[in-house]
Amino acid sequence: MSIRGKAAIVGVGQVPTGKYPERTALEQAIDVCMQAIKESGLDRSEIDYLFPTSHFASGRFNTDLIFSGLVEELGLAGTLRGNMMCCSGGASSSMQMKTAVAYIASGMAKAVLCVHTEKTGTGLSGPDVIDFFSTTGINSDWETPYGMHFSPVSGTIMQRYMHETGTTEEEMAAVCVSNRKWANLNPDAMFKDKELTIEKVLSSKMISTPMRSLESNMLADGAAAYLIVNEELAAKCETPVWILGEGSCVTHFALSQEPDMTRFSYKKAAEEAYAEAGLRPEDMDLWEIYDSYPQFELIALEELGACGRGEAGKLFLSGETAPGGKYPTTTNGGMLSQGHTAAGGGHAILVETYRQLAGKAGERQVKGAKYAVETGTGGTYMDAQVCVLGNVK
Repeated sequence: MSIRGKAAIVGVGQVPTGKYPERTALEQAIDVCMQAIKESGLDRSEIDYLFPTSHFASGRFNTDLIFSGLVEELGLAGTLRGNMMCCSGGASSSMQMKTAVAYIASGMAKAVLCVHTEKTGTGLSGPDVIDFFSTTGINSDWETPYGMHFSPVSGTIMQRYMHETGTTEEEMAAVCVSNRKWANLNPDAMFKDKELTIEKVLSSKMISTPMRSLESNMLADGAAAYLIVNEELAAKCETPVWILGEGSCVTHFALSQEPDMTRFSYKKAAEEAYAEAGLRPEDMDLWEIYDSYPQFELIALEELGACGRGEAGKLFLSGETAPGGKYPTTTNGGMLSQGHTAAGGGHAILVETYRQLAGKAGERQVKGAKYAVETGTGGTYMDAQVCVLGNVK
């Protein structure tokens, strides 16, 4: 069964990303959910299901989310049909969205509210956060005992990609600069007030050859929500953004078992998404790519069909992916510049996709944007999740 045009995102919410010790995870969640409901113009009683995703900074709060702690705070008790946690790491936003669309397309629901809230910027400190986030998602039997953690994961993939494609250090650094230019226009971005140059990136500390410190993401506090509804409710809303096609593929758990760490399965997933949407790469106005490290934007941009193998770095270096360019990419600044909120990096990108297609992206608005391709991935890039969205069916 095709999902094309069966459901639409009609409202989103987001709080600024960064370090906000005075802001609780619950407060963030309530805030972004109410923003999404208000923007939709719908009554909260029309929501059938609430899908929170995992919260890593506090196991107790995560359990509260599982057991409907947010339901009462939103005034949904008594009208909501179900509360279910849906998590697959950085791919959580994609899996929430696809599950919500399936509920809607089957007739089980007419409206589903998806939310993420995290305190990884201030909720964990010292060795706790370092140990947890450096090894989570890495095989504890065969990889972590030998020193593998996320920095060498990134460095290994970056080095192999540069070797195979001839991508230069300058081109890799240009990804970070492009993302920062978008973040400078994003009031919710962690690094909205900090300029970045290729020279500054290349002079930063080497973390895991050839990756430098300014090519790594920064953990932060943040939250985002989006409301997905059926066609009937979407007709009542001012700016629905339609889910037109999706594709996905899980390739590994341990990175050592990934058959091609310079491509993953983005091409396969993208072909599925484009086919369902009835569109082609040439139709895309926006490339909203899950980043976390710069090489993943390069890999995805090529595999999604924006350019040929080994050409993405040149696009970034030329400025074509930055504001005013022909290939606007990761227009919220991504995890490299908006900030990394654990499972919420994909949520921020999906919220940005909605805002761009709804014409609500402020200074960074891409004029005339009609279609976008958006991605997510979890763990050590265990899967490729691709979605095509549009402001028309």
